[in-house]
Amino acid sequence: MTSPEPVESRTQTRTQTRTRGRTAQTATLAEIAREAGVSAPTVSKVLNGRTDVAAATRSRVEELLRAHGYRRRRAEATRSPLLDLVFHELESAWAMEVIRGVENVARDAGLSVVLSESAGRLTPGRSWADQVAARRPHGVVLVLSGLDASQRALLTSRSIPFVVMDPAGDPGADVPSIGATNWQGGLAATRHLVDLGHRRIGAISGPSQMMCSRARVDGYRAALETAGLPVDPSLIVAGDFHHETGYRRGLELLRRPDRPTAVFAGNDLQALGLYEAARELGLRIPEDLSVVGFDDLPVARWVGPPLTTVRQPLTEMAEAAARLVLDLGRDEEAGAATRVELATSLVVRSSTAAVPGAGG
Repeated sequence: MTSPEPVESRTQTRTQTRTRGRTAQTATLAEIAREAGVSAPTVSKVLNGRTDVAAATRSRVEELLRAHGYRRRRAEATRSPLLDLVFHELESAWAMEVIRGVENVARDAGLSVVLSESAGRLTPGRSWADQVAARRPHGVVLVLSGLDASQRALLTSRSIPFVVMDPAGDPGADVPSIGATNWQGGLAATRHLVDLGHRRIGAISGPSQMMCSRARVDGYRAALETAGLPVDPSLIVAGDFHHETGYRRGLELLRRPDRPTAVFAGNDLQALGLYEAARELGLRIPEDLSVVGFDDLPVARWVGPPLTTVRQPLTEMAEAAARLVLDLGRDEEAGAATRVELATSLVVRSSTAAVPGAGG
């Protein structure tokens, strides 16, 4: 039988545990078991990350362990040489840039990367959290995803640090995150089109529940308002950051009798779909339609014409997230509220041009 991991409090004694500037009375395992209405071996299973405990029971025991100040001793040798990387979707060149960045850091640290996908959900399932707790990686990087309260509590109780990259929503003040200046990128993309003389500028957004998507459209709106141009809600159509949606929403915009002369496509994949829509309707890029994307995926420079886009430093963001989660694993008290935004930048190529006669 595997013996329990050492913990800072033993069943035979009471101790005082120092936690973040306050002293907390630590109960014995037997007392916690009585308070939770379970056996002492069940409490030991929860402490050691065993998965053969009912979710409701584990949640109740973990809450009591936290309340009484229980913390594991750091034991690097007990960790698997792994780094978990979780996507809400894993199907595009965007994801490959992120994987490359995490792999760069993991390789240097002598770790392997475990990839997971939550099938489009913005929060992984409970079984995923149990599996992570069982394999005890050095940390978890979640991309466009998040954790619910019980999952956060489970990883925290196992001393498994986690970082959210490009959070879908507000991750919370106490969750470390790495993002990009999405609002500034949307502003720069639209301002570029305004400076070229465009006045009817459409936008294809990303998913409304994603913070990065809302920020890009907010930047688009700000650029128009700053230039004294009206924001026409009918020129803003909802997308989902996929190629097919860029094509379908592009057709909607370009078939209008008062079609836009330029479109901010929200991301590069939607911009490529918009290219198809323009070709189908006999419109030339950039002579008849200017297009700006967002991300600067490798394909952006090779399409015809090469795509003007906002560079989001995806590989650098992923590297920063992986380094941060490893740093947190070395010192659990450090950087708990770290929030970092990496700068975006406009990359001007051949898909944008001045409106004839605009003088811009």
